[in-house]
Amino acid sequence: MSGPEPLTALFPADFRCILVSVPLITALVFDNTYAQLPPDFYEVIDPSPLPDPRLVALNPDAAALIDFDPALTPRSDLARYLSGGRRIPGSEPIAMLYAGHQFGVWVPQLGDGRAFLLGEVRNRRGEKWDLHLKGGGPTSFARGGDGRSVLRSAIREYLACEALHGLGIPTTRALAIVDSELPVQRETTERAATLLRLAPSHVRFGTFEILAARGRTDLVRTLADYVIHQHYPTLEGRYPAWLREVTVRTARLVASWQAVGFTHGVMNTDNMSILGLTLDYGPYGFMEEFEPGFIANHSDHEGRYAFDQQPAIGLWNLAQLSQALLSLMSREQADEALEAYRPAFDHHLGLRMRAKLGLSESRPEDADLVGALYALLRGNRVDHTRFFRALAGYSTQAGAAPEALRAEVADQDALDGWLARYRDRLAMERSRDSERQARMARVNPIYVLRNWLAERAIRKAVEERDYGEVERLREVLRFPFSEHAGCEDYVQSPPEWARNLSISCSS
Repeated sequence: MSGPEPLTALFPADFRCILVSVPLITALVFDNTYAQLPPDFYEVIDPSPLPDPRLVALNPDAAALIDFDPALTPRSDLARYLSGGRRIPGSEPIAMLYAGHQFGVWVPQLGDGRAFLLGEVRNRRGEKWDLHLKGGGPTSFARGGDGRSVLRSAIREYLACEALHGLGIPTTRALAIVDSELPVQRETTERAATLLRLAPSHVRFGTFEILAARGRTDLVRTLADYVIHQHYPTLEGRYPAWLREVTVRTARLVASWQAVGFTHGVMNTDNMSILGLTLDYGPYGFMEEFEPGFIANHSDHEGRYAFDQQPAIGLWNLAQLSQALLSLMSREQADEALEAYRPAFDHHLGLRMRAKLGLSESRPEDADLVGALYALLRGNRVDHTRFFRALAGYSTQAGAAPEALRAEVADQDALDGWLARYRDRLAMERSRDSERQARMARVNPIYVLRNWLAERAIRKAVEERDYGEVERLREVLRFPFSEHAGCEDYVQSPPEWARNLSISCSS
């Protein structure tokens, strides 16, 4: 006599596909490769549960990356699983070890003091995604801290991850925010919260630095082999080529930040991804009035991480990584790999700036054209995002700048002078207005995550327990190049109450 039929046999074939393609949170498929490394790389530890956790935000786009349908699990259960209060079957929580240079100063041990790699989920396409929880309580790396995040900082990172992804910039992704009534003391007393984020890996430059500083060249090799095997498989055993690829990815990342006016705010080596992703969002900011020396982090008193310093800091951080890898290659090989940074940065920034200007060809005079534009923007304190979007409406046939463009620049004569140069440059490649305007509209966003927009969403969530603005803003930033009805204020400069917002590392 045959055994009972499997559960899927009770449903039509088309429904069976749904059953296996959108699992419960308890049915995720884990492949915890990092936890299989030697214990020198981490501490085995479970998060500390939040009391009475509440799910306040869940990103369906990120959920789809791990084949997870949030609708199939009760919200109360999701709040516990997604905040680390209940272990997801197959996960193996650990806190990752690393160190780093913070504001240029070597700090010999940092690590996940409040974060946990819950595990690595393998989706149906074979992609692997870390489930990385921030704010889950203290680990041995906490250095006396409480191990918690606050709702304010969780919202800022949740929105920033998705804002950069919408702009096509490599980044970690944000899955869920869970909050609680647990009080946490920062500048004031705030509510505790966790953020669960996704990335193919959370290995940092500082992960290699701490192993090298301890003289564990064997573990430097183990980690390099692991990263190459998992994420750079065509470079197996070729350490200098791998460092060069990391260098190029980092250059491309920083170039993409510069093109959209994004300032990370705290480019410590422990915040630099070995995959070239934007990692760890705290005192970031999108530049509004164009100022090359824009500082997003009010704790950065010397402007080390100002907007115009980011390209140089990217290379400086890579130099620290290369120093940690000298047991795998000669100094000459490492230096040769780092030499790829400036050409890669110039190439990718050039690509992005030509796209923003609607130029289809590269010409020697383009650098001067962009330099003159930046001087115009700086001299007139022009809104970076609105200007480029308005420029997308410029017609060489109309003979005058559109009103939206004129409204951004006080010195009209200077604007007309630059537009004359721009018109001549377009004529050199026989640019067609309609085609160019369409291309520019695809790369110049209408919306970016202005600090005041994030702050408005935070205040509604913290003070009014209204989380709707967080999701409305995420949805707008998901498609930043398209008009969203009823969102006219999302493109405005800060209102009076938000003109002096102060963003620090505690954010």
